[in-house]
Amino acid sequence: MAHEITKTDHLFTVRTAPWHKLGTVVQEAPDSKTALKLARLDWKVRQAPCLYEIDGERRPFPSRFINYRNDTGEPLGCVSAGYRIIQNDEAFAFTDHLLGEGVRYETAGSIKGGRNVWMLAQLPPEKILGDEIVPYLLFANGHDGLTAVQVCMTPIRVVCNNTLNLALNGAMRRWSFNHLGDVSAKMNEAATTLCLAGKYMTALSNEADRLATAKISQTEIRDFIEQLFPIPEDGGKIATANTKKRIERFHSCYEADDVTNFRGTKWGLILAMSDYTSHVPLRNDKQRERHLAKTVLTGAELLDKAFTLVG
Repeated sequence: MAHEITKTDHLFTVRTAPWHKLGTVVQEAPDSKTALKLARLDWKVRQAPCLYEIDGERRPFPSRFINYRNDTGEPLGCVSAGYRIIQNDEAFAFTDHLLGEGVRYETAGSIKGGRNVWMLAQLPPEKILGDEIVPYLLFANGHDGLTAVQVCMTPIRVVCNNTLNLALNGAMRRWSFNHLGDVSAKMNEAATTLCLAGKYMTALSNEADRLATAKISQTEIRDFIEQLFPIPEDGGKIATANTKKRIERFHSCYEADDVTNFRGTKWGLILAMSDYTSHVPLRNDKQRERHLAKTVLTGAELLDKAFTLVG
């Protein structure tokens, strides 16, 4: 199935069911212990030797192992001897430690039979220049031997439900590491480096204050758009037309009501680009959920470029 949720997968969400209408919907965001059970992630990853057969004789493949679920026996992936498992409950414990006491989870679950798991924790809302910002922390992990651990901070601007993923100096929003070597040390390093939500939100607030008072002229706005959406010299009519459509959509975002108070400032350009990257025209809920996941996991490259351009 397109959503990649198999009969041995599950998930939960708070208040609203996802587009595929699967999983458990709860009214209040749970703590980690409850979230682990609601998402049915309370199973362990075990390892067994990787075997091959010759003339009826089974032999172990050197230094290769199969990760499997202890509850269903379902294979998750083939890994090397140096692979270090991060159990689902360890991931929740890491997030609890990172965010502190009282953290609640908005959603968690697995796909592909447990090969990939995730959890999204919500932090207390904050106000930045009058807008309510809800910070989330995403922890995504794979047991398939192919997927790295990803920890990502994503602030959601509630007024229009878009993400403000800015690559701020000294305040990382994302950390990624593989399952090889000293994983505990890598997780500790991630916690220290990301350390985290308060620092990122403080940096975001400081940048918003600075950019909201930085006036920008029409000429500067035009230059900004030309650098952000350069019209290809040899791209042909279709490429030129597509670029012009992007520029028109950006102008619509810049003229939107929620940018009114900051139009004519550098922060207004950032809000417009945040709207632009988060509100891609989509045909259905399925596309919308995929776009949100892509925005959170991969970051908004255009938003970073816009942030660099406004300085």
